[in-house]
Parts: sequence; C-alpha cells; structure tokens
Amino acid sequence: MASMNARVDHLLDEALALDPDERSALVVALLDSLDGEDETATTKAWAEEIRRRRDELRSGATTAVPWEEARARLNTL
Repeated sequence: MASMNARVDHLLDEALALDPDERSALVVALLDSLDGEDETATTKAWAEEIRRRRDELRSGATTAVPWEEARARLNTL
C-alpha cells in the first residue's frame, strides 16, 4: 500500500503543477472515468460544482489554501 500512496502523491504533485484550466479538465475527466449509468447525475453534479468553485476562485470570491494546509486538514478527518 505504501507504493500506491507514493504513486498517488506523485500523480497529485504532477497534477498540481498544471495550470488551473488543465487541472479542472483533469478533474472532470477523472470523474467521468468513474461514471456508470447510476452515477451520471452525481458526475454531472460534481462537474457543475467544480466549475462553480473554479469560477469563484477566478472571480476572487474565494481564495485557495496551500496544498500542505489542505492535506493537513484532510489528515485530521
């Protein structure tokens, strides 16, 4: 399992190096890859949520936190 985590961490680092539009496209593509007939509505809802959040970031309505801070928050859950 440790090698899987290292692989995921590496992929995440690569994804975070992309520009915001590329990251958004990647997220949508990954969600679509999980799409099944029963999950179509969920995938569409996530895609809409991602776009909404992206638009909020672009407009300055919200700000992002550094990945290290987000990861630390997730690790406490």
